[in-house]
Amino acid sequence: MQKIIKGDIVEIIAGKDIGLRGEVLDVLPKKHKVVVEGLNIAKRHRKERPGPGGQQIPAQILDFPAPLDWSNVMVVCPSCDQRTRVGAREEDGIRVRYCKKCNEELG
Repeated sequence: MQKIIKGDIVEIIAGKDIGLRGEVLDVLPKKHKVVVEGLNIAKRHRKERPGPGGQQIPAQILDFPAPLDWSNVMVVCPSCDQRTRVGAREEDGIRVRYCKKCNEELG
């Protein structure tokens, strides 16, 4: 069971955006990375290129959220509003994630 899933609110615990919180947009389990909305912003330069109808699309500098290693983020519990470790347990044959601080189930 994954500890961090899409839609979780996480806090960054290492790197340039330390202490900031955001929502997980994407989880890349094979690379052990997560993409957090509005954090770890990187820039990508795009050249001028042909567009639809023979028009030229001008050169751009795009800002986008770059993936973070998931060891650099911690899940924020919605009930106690603290960053926490995530545990897993079975309830009625279904595995659920829970907050290790307040013992409440995570959504």
